[in-house]
Amino acid sequence: MNRILNKLTIFTLLFSLASCSNGSSNEDSGVVGTIACTPTEISVGYATATQTLEVVASGEWSAFSNESWITCSPTGSVDTKGTVTVTIAANTSTAAREGSVVLKCGTTRVTVPVKQTAKPESPGTEIPTPDGYKLVWYDEFDEGTEPSADWWYETGGGGWGNNELQNYVAGYQGLEQLAAVKDGVLTITAKKIDDKVYSIRMNTSQSWKYGYFEARLKLPSGKGTWPAFWMMPKNYTSWPADGEIDIMEEVGYRPNYVSSAIHCTSYNHSIGTEKTGETYLSTSQTEYHVYALEWTEDYIRTYVDGKELFYFANDKKGNKDTWPFDAAFYLKLNLAWGGNWGGAEGVDESVLPATYSIDYVRVFQKQ
Repeated sequence: MNRILNKLTIFTLLFSLASCSNGSSNEDSGVVGTIACTPTEISVGYATATQTLEVVASGEWSAFSNESWITCSPTGSVDTKGTVTVTIAANTSTAAREGSVVLKCGTTRVTVPVKQTAKPESPGTEIPTPDGYKLVWYDEFDEGTEPSADWWYETGGGGWGNNELQNYVAGYQGLEQLAAVKDGVLTITAKKIDDKVYSIRMNTSQSWKYGYFEARLKLPSGKGTWPAFWMMPKNYTSWPADGEIDIMEEVGYRPNYVSSAIHCTSYNHSIGTEKTGETYLSTSQTEYHVYALEWTEDYIRTYVDGKELFYFANDKKGNKDTWPFDAAFYLKLNLAWGGNWGGAEGVDESVLPATYSIDYVRVFQKQ
């Protein structure tokens, strides 16, 4: 028994020593510590921004933020002097926000306030607004060289349920930039690189229930292209039960025929009950046109250059099979290559690279 206790005592002592040397902090050991930084507060505009903090401490220190939109790098150091790069994500809201960075040395903490301005309700030019609506979100693609944090990418291949041929990437394939912002325009490019076709599928970080959604688009050309501007539910579990709203689609083998559609359990193309509308737009691939959706609790209606293209009414039966469109949806932009529809008459790789151009995307909601 004594031998066992002695071994246990030795083990406990070793464990305690290891904890002190490897896992405990100055705060745990009761060391007060000192820490200071310059600047002592951060104020930035609504766009993505970075700020460098110069830190001086009496010992090992750390840096962190409890806000998801504020990140620190590095998160600490054993050196008594160092720098922290604070990255503030773009504010996509029309309300200003405040957060903080916390610097810690021992039991001492210093809080650095972080203030970020609101995204302007207008990008600086008068935006035509539908009657009864207010602009709540927009991207004019007039900052930086790539899409902002307002967007996130879906990546990979696998056909995406439509036997599509492309692989989607997060902005770049190697050194090739396939989602680029320049001169106020976002371009999405489908390109063959090392015997594979790569493209972009990007989505808004925000989602909305009801509203007026519009984008000014110039479509790619060539057999095999399949551009889209559409919406999917934020809390997606299965298709078509949760719904899909296609504001604009076009396939390259049938140039300039643009269409809109909805998909749900009762109405979808897989069972031959699709609800869709189509129109011929002779300059869809050579000029910009405005594609819009008005979505209310009563109906879904799409437009091309202000002219109605498609209408689908809520039957008011309270049946998700026929109207799952009472939940938040997010916006999507993508350029597919081939697939069940895009490749229905084959593909022509000589048209690659193909470019889908987006001048702006705007969201309005009822006042």
